[in-house]
Amino acid sequence: MTAIPSQLEILRTRSVADLVREDILYLIKTGELVAGDKLNELAFAKRFGVSRAPIREAFRALEEAGLVKLEKNRGVFVREITEPEIHELYELRAVLDETTGQLLAPRITSGELAELEDWLTRLATAAARGDMAQYFPLNIGLHDRLVEMTGNAILLEFYRKVVDRMHLLRRRNFSVNYGSEASQAEHRAIVGALTSGDPEQAGATMRAHVTNGYRRLTALLQA
Repeated sequence: MTAIPSQLEILRTRSVADLVREDILYLIKTGELVAGDKLNELAFAKRFGVSRAPIREAFRALEEAGLVKLEKNRGVFVREITEPEIHELYELRAVLDETTGQLLAPRITSGELAELEDWLTRLATAAARGDMAQYFPLNIGLHDRLVEMTGNAILLEFYRKVVDRMHLLRRRNFSVNYGSEASQAEHRAIVGALTSGDPEQAGATMRAHVTNGYRRLTALLQA
């Protein structure tokens, strides 16, 4: 059984600023922090029991990643994302997903297909319960795992950077049920296309899922 690393062991291998940055990113992913929210330097210092210096370092890293913005004399805020940027992010994400399908289809193993089926089952269970706290991380995890399965580390690096910025689109009032039925059908189509081993079919199916997701998101934001 693998031992759970202690807080001291974690801090030996990773800086406090890294831990703070990942904590803030997690809060953005889960919708606890959304575009426009102010990040309180003192509150995060107390949360981690550290000085303000690593908090400022984490804020700078998040600013460089395009996730927060520093406003003079006002503080640090989670970035608002513009409509043109939304469109550009989805365009880039569509290319990355299409490439993922093309690379993965010829090499995916039976064990990996079985793993994807398990992801689909867990997503369906969370959707049936209306459990947004579980559904959204599972959805993110499924797509991240698909890219990871390609074995292309650079593709995975760029994909994660794009997806991190796309988390700025999250809103606290997003419902797990909105579009989830269509999204789950598309996930199943992706697994089916990967099972076929056809790279063009898999790539096109994954690209279509991103394009359809963009349409669903814009309709939701307008509503």
